[in-house]
Amino acid sequence: MDRKEFIKNSAILGGATILPINNVFSQSVNEASIDKLVDSNGNFIQKPLPYSKTFLEPYMDEETLHLHYEFHHGGAVKGANKDLGNIKKNLDSGEMDSVDLWTRKLSYHFSSHVLHTIFWTNLTNKKNEPKAELLRQIEKDFGSFDKLKSYIAKVSKSVEGSGWGILGYQPFSQSLTLLQCENHQKLTQWGVIPILVIDVWEHAYYLKHKNKRGDFVDTIMEIINWDNVAQRFANAKKIN
Repeated sequence: MDRKEFIKNSAILGGATILPINNVFSQSVNEASIDKLVDSNGNFIQKPLPYSKTFLEPYMDEETLHLHYEFHHGGAVKGANKDLGNIKKNLDSGEMDSVDLWTRKLSYHFSSHVLHTIFWTNLTNKKNEPKAELLRQIEKDFGSFDKLKSYIAKVSKSVEGSGWGILGYQPFSQSLTLLQCENHQKLTQWGVIPILVIDVWEHAYYLKHKNKRGDFVDTIMEIINWDNVAQRFANAKKIN
């Protein structure tokens, strides 16, 4: 089994889901530009940002964006490739003593890659709000847009240690749900598809906001690209 075939045929590797090719969300990931996570050889790849590194100023400074994208997100991509390579090596050799270690590492690194990829597209440089079908779903599940904003801000600010606030679509209940994710992979719900993510690792805000995570979250809430969230919501709803 070569590397490309190994990735395509894997269903779950340490909690990091590789979606089947006929899955609607998988098609979105593979066909869109920045959302394409894997190349034709089965290697994890990091696509260029959809905007310049000054695009989010003054909300997010150029240096923070550069370090975050190049070294933290980029490091996760390199780590995921290393993890997957070591899993394949263990499978080929039959030596399973360390395969659990690399499986855990892949869960961490690949989850980071997925969430960061969503994060960049979730941001814009001007204030906007959800509308149409997304707004109706928000009002159905949370009561109002203002209540959702308060909820996701609280969840994000209150993550213990490093992690993410995540708004996702749960196809099993056909509803939106909030997750308070620790690291990149802990406290998730099976089946939930992230459509909006807020990174609250210190590297996302420390240069500008120091230790004031709350100020960073409040700033990010002003520049959410709700059109992107709506598109992700529409794609997620197509999953049976």
